[in-house]
Amino acid sequence: MDTLRKKRLSEANINVDSALERFMGNEALFERFLNKFVTDENYKKLTDAIAANDKDGALTASHTLKGVSGNLSMTVLFSLLTCQVESLRAGDWQGAVDMMPDITNEYEEIIKAINENN
Repeated sequence: MDTLRKKRLSEANINVDSALERFMGNEALFERFLNKFVTDENYKKLTDAIAANDKDGALTASHTLKGVSGNLSMTVLFSLLTCQVESLRAGDWQGAVDMMPDITNEYEEIIKAINENN
């Protein structure tokens, strides 16, 4: 992975070094999973569930997206989704909904970074 790519991913709050440790140094595998993240449907499922007031669907999508973002060392997105899952489990629907702008901003920045220089 070239320095520019690593810098851009890091600027999008992806801890590249941590992720590469998880992927046992296999940069090609890490890149493949980053590209799969771009096409993963769970963010869309989350936004659709929030729009439809589907609490169970939102919990499932948020929890799944949290796991994926954690595995890819997307630190800020993982933290936001962790808080959202906790809110959903505690029955704080409005708190979970209110987190969506921050989640969306972080998600979109990550997608943009992954697609750049790729």
